[in-house]
Amino acid sequence: MSRFSQPDPELTHRLTRRGMLGVAAGATAAGLLGAASAPAAAAGNTTAGTASAPGRGRPVLPPGRLGIQLYSLRDKVSTLGFGPVFAELEKYGYDEVEFAGYTQGSAGAITLAQLKRLARNHGLNPIGSHVNYHSSDPNAYTFATNLTKVLDDAQALGLRHIGTASNPFRYGSTVDAWKRAAEDFNTYGAAARARGMKFYQHNHSEEFSFATDKPHVRLYDVLLAETDPDLVYLEMDIYWAYVGQFRFSKRPDGTPAPFDPLDYVLRQPHRYPLFHVKDGVSDPTTEHGYRMVDVGDGDIDYRRFLSAVTRLRGERFAHHWQAEHDNPAESFAFARKSSEHLHSLREKC
Repeated sequence: MSRFSQPDPELTHRLTRRGMLGVAAGATAAGLLGAASAPAAAAGNTTAGTASAPGRGRPVLPPGRLGIQLYSLRDKVSTLGFGPVFAELEKYGYDEVEFAGYTQGSAGAITLAQLKRLARNHGLNPIGSHVNYHSSDPNAYTFATNLTKVLDDAQALGLRHIGTASNPFRYGSTVDAWKRAAEDFNTYGAAARARGMKFYQHNHSEEFSFATDKPHVRLYDVLLAETDPDLVYLEMDIYWAYVGQFRFSKRPDGTPAPFDPLDYVLRQPHRYPLFHVKDGVSDPTTEHGYRMVDVGDGDIDYRRFLSAVTRLRGERFAHHWQAEHDNPAESFAFARKSSEHLHSLREKC
């Protein structure tokens, strides 16, 4: 069980049982944790100086595994269309794309078959897509209201992963509310698996908060415990996880509840096929503790994070790393700089 919080006995049992699935990787992870990832109470261990200093070791980023979340380029997709955007990403050395919608605004209509072919023509593998979790509109394009259509479209694009960036607060902030959301996710995961895909949930910072009825229980632990690891996967947004670390390293009563986002991954690496790589400058005066910046311009140590994950036995090519910025000053410049930085990282000799 996580040392980050003290959940109830039922959750302890569930997390312990599911953690056994990754016990082989866990032995390796323990060594890595001792050597490279001492828990960080806030931003102290995530310094950009070491992250950006190139070494002479092998590349931290595995070949063929760099993607980008197209939400970061939504302005360009809307005005130029997917084709010119994909052409730029190809030049910048990207391997994959993650969708946040399949339309291209003023650039005109495009079919899913055309979109799939366009990505492949530029050497880009469509790796995943974000779709909303639920809506009060029964006709909305969400997992809850239109599951078959969502999966049909994902299958037409040849996606291996289909997920949501919506949080699991649909039914509230109690343990039982998150158990209900986990049941929904298990249902979507089973449906996706039947189509040869993996369903995933992308976090923001609030997932690391505490249950309102059991304030010693971290809600993210409920999600991990109550979702079937063979059906529901996680896309860790590393930036928002560190924001969660800043915001929720104490329980509501003020008692310490420190955690390191990397620890979650190293205990169950098989549950994290996808990551969002976004960066932030540490600023404890702000609500989130960070100010979002282009990848490589911030204080999150991506050499440490990627190295720790990719050095696990059998895990180097098991994960996909999607660069992202929610509101870049210039989206093409962000994409180029992020690729350059991540490709420059080398393991320490």
